[in-house]
Amino acid sequence: MTALTPLAARRRFIRPMCGILIAAGFLALWPLQRSIDQLQGAQAQFADVLYLSSGTTLRRYCLGYEGLLADVYWTRVVQYFGRQRLAHSTRFELLGPLLRITTELDPQLLTAYRFGSIFLAEKPPGGAGQPQEALQLLRRGIVANPDYWRLWQDLGFIYYWDLKDYRNTSRIFRIGSERPGALPWMRAMAASVAAQGGEIQTSRILWTEIARQVDNDAIRQSAEAHLLALDAEQQITALNALLDRYRDQQGHAASSFAELVVAGYLPGLPVDPTGVPYVIGAKGRTILGPRSKVDLALLQ
Repeated sequence: MTALTPLAARRRFIRPMCGILIAAGFLALWPLQRSIDQLQGAQAQFADVLYLSSGTTLRRYCLGYEGLLADVYWTRVVQYFGRQRLAHSTRFELLGPLLRITTELDPQLLTAYRFGSIFLAEKPPGGAGQPQEALQLLRRGIVANPDYWRLWQDLGFIYYWDLKDYRNTSRIFRIGSERPGALPWMRAMAASVAAQGGEIQTSRILWTEIARQVDNDAIRQSAEAHLLALDAEQQITALNALLDRYRDQQGHAASSFAELVVAGYLPGLPVDPTGVPYVIGAKGRTILGPRSKVDLALLQ
């Protein structure tokens, strides 16, 4: 019988060991999935346990399988996020750790950085409400993918919408605009944000870009909802100014928009971007109708 060299003996040990570790990885995900599945109505409590906490450790032992495991963990990220949202939960404790493992296994998995940062930054119950965690995820992505300009774009979005940090927003857009393939609007937005801060038209441009770019239906729908809210906010501002003018000229406040139509201030009853008529609230200001599908809370 031929004696094995030390290298050959090591290979004979490592190959089956990698297979065992891969199998263990899949098995370890089962308790996590089971705990996520334990939804029992609005009062359900999650007992989520993260068994494999280091993607770096997995990379060390699973040579050649990192991409596969990264895909598995990314699938778990999406499933976990989806289940928590369907349950209207405000708890997303596993989201950050799962994303960290995913991107440690595959630092070039751009989808995990881009969508993961949105999952983290979005306010509850739409997301985890963790913009700082989202910034850290994107920064790790930029270190691993320094020439991918869209990660700079996503970083700027979080500074703009979630942190209202317009100085850093402008700086990030300017740096991102210098990366290979960056679209011209990045440089224009750097200047616009620096000059105008949180101006509505600037926000509209950003949401329009997101709606055009993303392939994810949920994110596109969110962008479109934000655009509707921006339109409604502008309309409400204009209608309130008209109510003030009517009161000053007529000597009394209007109780309905029909009065403004009769007096010639409006050509017809004003409707919001979803086609639902506006109404005048108890404080004499314009508010959305009870059947409106516009969510102004998105702008807060």
